[in-house]
Amino acid sequence: MIPEELAQIDIRSLQLLVTVHDTGSFSAAASALGVSQSTVSYTIERLRKAFGDALFVRQGNQITGTEKCGELVSQAREIVNRMLAIAVPSEFDPKTAEGSVTLSCNHHERFLLVPVFLKAMRQAAPNVLLNILESAVNGKQQLKENIADIVLGPVRILGEGYFRRRLFVDHYSCVMDRKNPLADGELTLARYRQAAHVAITHNGQWQALYFEALRARDIALKPQLTLPSHDSLELMIVGTDLVATIPNRLASAYQDTLAVRSFPIHTPIEIDIYWTERTHRSGLHRWARQLLADVAREVVSDRANDAEALPDRG
Repeated sequence: MIPEELAQIDIRSLQLLVTVHDTGSFSAAASALGVSQSTVSYTIERLRKAFGDALFVRQGNQITGTEKCGELVSQAREIVNRMLAIAVPSEFDPKTAEGSVTLSCNHHERFLLVPVFLKAMRQAAPNVLLNILESAVNGKQQLKENIADIVLGPVRILGEGYFRRRLFVDHYSCVMDRKNPLADGELTLARYRQAAHVAITHNGQWQALYFEALRARDIALKPQLTLPSHDSLELMIVGTDLVATIPNRLASAYQDTLAVRSFPIHTPIEIDIYWTERTHRSGLHRWARQLLADVAREVVSDRANDAEALPDRG
């Protein structure tokens, strides 16, 4: 026999619990769910009685979940996502479909894949809204909080409830002004380590994979310039002595204005997509993920054919 307090707990209450936990605030949760703060307080009080635990305790100006709350949130999140997945119709016709797909990625992926993906989506599913978010280093959190449907990029999202699919593998190249002395001849590791470097850091929260490859060889780079993303990189490098180490397929886009040289250490960049149980069985999102994979295969193949000339350009 289920206790009366537990029998009264519904999906909406579980969703509210998860949202309060993720936002760390009753008022923020109320805003996110479109309900009053008194509704949030009342529901949390019911949950406290049902589970015999405070669930949230105040620390300064914020609230923190108890250990019991963390356990409940993990289970509640899975229940809510599974119910949402069950509620989605399994059949999907892109021509008549309505809805939205939210894709989170950074400049590299937006430049390389998103324009082709958008064109294909507009042709096949004209009534579907595509939302593009900046992921920076927040991809896992965006999936966890149901802000994003798909996260795309060279990230590692670990833990139960996340699905992954490999799209392609890239590697690093270096770009520099054409008059940079390092553009003459082979860019050896010895020459590379003496260069003035640019680093993309996503506001100081991220370090590219090649840094680890360099540290393995006892090389510690000290960048002379850090940027939040790749989008202004070309403008920053032209006319300077700076060298940027970036994904090769992005570097190839600069070959008309910058010199492109091979990074001395082969370092693979694995580009994956991630999603959660919430959209795993959704007809719309399954279709969108497959379309993105098809686009990636097409784009990578085309650029590979274009790059069959000299590996170093400019």
